[in-house]
Amino acid sequence: MSAFAALTVGAEDDGARLDRWFARHFPAVGRRELYRLLRTGQIRIDGKRARIDARIAAGQALRVPPQIRGAARAPSSAPAPETGAAARDLRARVLYRDDAVVAIDKPAGLAVQGGSGQARHVDGLASALRFGAEQPPRLVHRLDKDTSGVLVLARTAEAARRLAGLFREGRAAKLYWALVAGAPRPAEGEIDARLAKFGAGAGARMACDPSGRRAVTRYRTLDRAGRRAAWLELAPLTGRTHQLRVHCAGLGAPILGDRKYGGDASAGAAPRLCLHARSLRIPGLPPIAAPPPVHFRETVERFGFAPGRDS
Repeated sequence: MSAFAALTVGAEDDGARLDRWFARHFPAVGRRELYRLLRTGQIRIDGKRARIDARIAAGQALRVPPQIRGAARAPSSAPAPETGAAARDLRARVLYRDDAVVAIDKPAGLAVQGGSGQARHVDGLASALRFGAEQPPRLVHRLDKDTSGVLVLARTAEAARRLAGLFREGRAAKLYWALVAGAPRPAEGEIDARLAKFGAGAGARMACDPSGRRAVTRYRTLDRAGRRAAWLELAPLTGRTHQLRVHCAGLGAPILGDRKYGGDASAGAAPRLCLHARSLRIPGLPPIAAPPPVHFRETVERFGFAPGRDS
C-alpha cells in the first residue's frame, strides 16, 4: 500500500470531473485503463471508490497506483504552445471572452480532451487561450470530436465551479443544428428515451434501453427536402453521451455523416458528421452562437434548404 501516492486536488481543479482531471495531469493514461483502475478500486477519492464522472473538490486526496505515478504531465522547458498554426487557428475561433470565460467555435475533427490516439485536442492547446492569465482555461463541458460549434472554457477556478454547476443543473441552454436523413414525423416534439452503453473501447455504442439513464431531447424541423432529408433544431435537456445522435437515429432520421449510428448509408450522405452546437445561453453571459462549418453549409446547399435560416 505504501507504493500508492496520495495527491491533493488543487484549487484550480475544484469541481472538475475525475476523468478530466486525469486527462489533464496523467495524459498517458487511456480511458480504458482508467475505467479498469477505478473498477478494481486502485484509484480512490478520500479513501472511497469513485466513478469516472465523479466531481472532485479542492483539498481532497486522490490515491493513484504506482504504475501511473510516473505518467504525470512533466513540466516542459519549452515555451507554452501559444504559437504555430494550431494555436493561431484556435485564437481565431474565439467567439466571446471576458475575465471569467472564453468561448470558441470548436472545429469538427478536433477532440476536446486527450485519450487513446488523440495527439491534438483543445485541452492540450488551451494555453493558446490564456490571453495574459497565469493558467490556461479549463474545460467545463465537452463536445464529441466530430461535432463542431460553441465550446466554453473557464478562465478561473471560481468560474469553473459556477459553470460546472450550471451545466450539471441543466441551466445552460444548448441548441444544436443537425442535418438528417429522412423527415421526422411529427415535425417537432420531444424524445424521452433512456440511453445505455453497450460494448467497450472503440466499438462501444449507446442505445435506447429502459435500463439506461434518462435522456430528453426537444426537436423542431427547420426545413426539409421532401422525404430525403431535413434540417433539425435540437435542444438537449440532459447531457448523455451521443444523446442527439442516438435520438435522431431512433426517430428514423440518423444524422448525415454519422458512421456509428447509420447516417453514412443514407441517401445524400455527407462527408462528415452534420451536427453543430449552434448556440449556448448561460445565465450572466450574452447568448453565444457559432456559424456552421463549411461541410454543413455545403450539405445545406446540396439539399436546397433555405440558406441563412436562423433559430
